[in-house]
Amino acid sequence: MRYVRTVIIPREGGLHPVDETLAAEPNVTRELLHNISLLDDDTAITLFQLSGDVERIREIASESPEILEYQISEGEDHVTIYAHFVPNDTVVDLLSLFREYELILDMPLEYTADGGLRAHIVGEEDVIREVIPKVPDGLGLNLEQISDYVPEEERLFSMLTPRQQETLQAALEVGYYRVPREATHQDIADHLDRSDGTVGEHLRKIEAKVMAAIAP
Repeated sequence: MRYVRTVIIPREGGLHPVDETLAAEPNVTRELLHNISLLDDDTAITLFQLSGDVERIREIASESPEILEYQISEGEDHVTIYAHFVPNDTVVDLLSLFREYELILDMPLEYTADGGLRAHIVGEEDVIREVIPKVPDGLGLNLEQISDYVPEEERLFSMLTPRQQETLQAALEVGYYRVPREATHQDIADHLDRSDGTVGEHLRKIEAKVMAAIAP
């Protein structure tokens, strides 16, 4: 089983007319697509996360004829929307393609700064390579990485060097990342028999890698 990280690029700005409207709205930022599924009655459901002007988001949802029903949940710094909607050909063709070839989209999908969707596809490598040229018209696909599949938390940990992994584990053990913080760089250094400067350098590199991996 293989894991492919790719960016889906809608040439019209979004996968669907509502997505395009949200993309063009300056006071709204698309963040995550948690789920999208086709139903037997030729409609679809989706769950996605946004930030920005809640009332403008509500207006777009209520005024879009493609949306049959929606619910909005407001968080501290984001908005989650459940929507039952009428999918366009792009959505139908894309999801049908993954279903036909028995590929899994590892959710959530992340919206990139330039409007793409970073997707993680799980399946057999030869099948994935066969599917990539068949994506619907109107979508571009940038392949970023092919590797063996591991769960997300293991995937992030595997990005670190052995020394960085050891430093992170020590930092967790001595309470460096507890709230409130219970340890210093020196405590980690004493635990590992290293200098506090080396520990600090490892922690900065760890945090840079992790932040880059999880940021949209």
